[in-house]
Amino acid sequence: MRLSPIRVLTPVLVFLSAPTLYAQQLILSDPPDPVVTSLVDRLDLERYKATIKGLTQFGDRRQGTARNRAAVDWIEAQLKSYGCTPTERLTYQWQPPALGDRVTIGPNQAVGGGTLRGYRRGTLPNLDSLKQPDPRLRALNSPPTVNGERQEVYCTKVGTEHPDEMYIVGGHMDGIGWGEAANDDGSGTALVMELARVFSDPAVRTSRSIRFILWNNEESGLDGAVAYVAQRRELQGKESPAGSGKYPEPKWLGMIQHDMMMFDHGMPRADSSVSKEQRPEADVNIEFQSKSKMGAESQKLAWLFQRANERYARDYPASVGSHMTNTDSDPFKDLVPAISLRENERGTQIGAGWDPQWHQPTDLYSTYTDADFRLGLNAAQTTLAAIAELTGATLMK
Repeated sequence: MRLSPIRVLTPVLVFLSAPTLYAQQLILSDPPDPVVTSLVDRLDLERYKATIKGLTQFGDRRQGTARNRAAVDWIEAQLKSYGCTPTERLTYQWQPPALGDRVTIGPNQAVGGGTLRGYRRGTLPNLDSLKQPDPRLRALNSPPTVNGERQEVYCTKVGTEHPDEMYIVGGHMDGIGWGEAANDDGSGTALVMELARVFSDPAVRTSRSIRFILWNNEESGLDGAVAYVAQRRELQGKESPAGSGKYPEPKWLGMIQHDMMMFDHGMPRADSSVSKEQRPEADVNIEFQSKSKMGAESQKLAWLFQRANERYARDYPASVGSHMTNTDSDPFKDLVPAISLRENERGTQIGAGWDPQWHQPTDLYSTYTDADFRLGLNAAQTTLAAIAELTGATLMK
């Protein structure tokens, strides 16, 4: 196996390896690296909030609607304004899947693994327009999904030394529930866009490439990510045109997904109510799927992100879990190291009703406080730092 060094801050390296893939992890230095610290400092709470606010103008951004297509256009325009060019789009067809057999799990078993504990709230998505009291939002979200063509947008920071290898940084831009999808998944989309802004500065150089992608059709069943894997998997690492030094689809070294980043208010109480305040012990949940083919490698990647959080994140810690599920990293999990960052564990916590705004009309920008927005920004600091280390980021003078 050929080894290509990334920026070494300590002599200790831990390697991820798999058939047709190699990637590297390093033990992060203490004290923090000044270049990474400088990049993290470029993230700003008000800019992050403004990007989420911009996304909410399109309502819930439900896939297959004009408001969804307008949001894709807006995201692309923003990426271009950051200098993350050229932007590209993946086009695919979507038809509602045939109803399959229902999967039955035990009464205390969570999707993806793990055990449900404590009090729970219902988690069914809202389908009733009349539960949205704002007539403007009700009208904006009224047009239904139409089957057919879908698109999702991405851009790439090209590595200077290894343009044929990349990390994928993603979040899904569609939502449901008759609200503004501010948290699910405006918070994850804005995070990816803010990272694209920071890394697209011409003074920032990376050894390896980074692809920033905003998935579509997550809410319908991860269809945008599934389409990407189906269309792009076999193109990995191929130079095109030959001799050009260009790689339309660099080899995947890892996939990092972001989905619902802001609301960690704790377990529901006995009366199903949830605290209105962000809990002091809020954290970012970094999950991998232990039962995937790349489970061991994904676990190493998750712990690297946790260490990046310790070194560079400002407000909230990170925890690591082994039950990643129901998010756009799922189609990648048997192919490359794949992790998901969320506000809570997807199966055991979000799946038990810890976020009362999940797929509801109350998922509005106005619902959240700065303490909530800072949790999302904290996740952005975590991912930016880890990706900067993994790709060997430097700053040109």
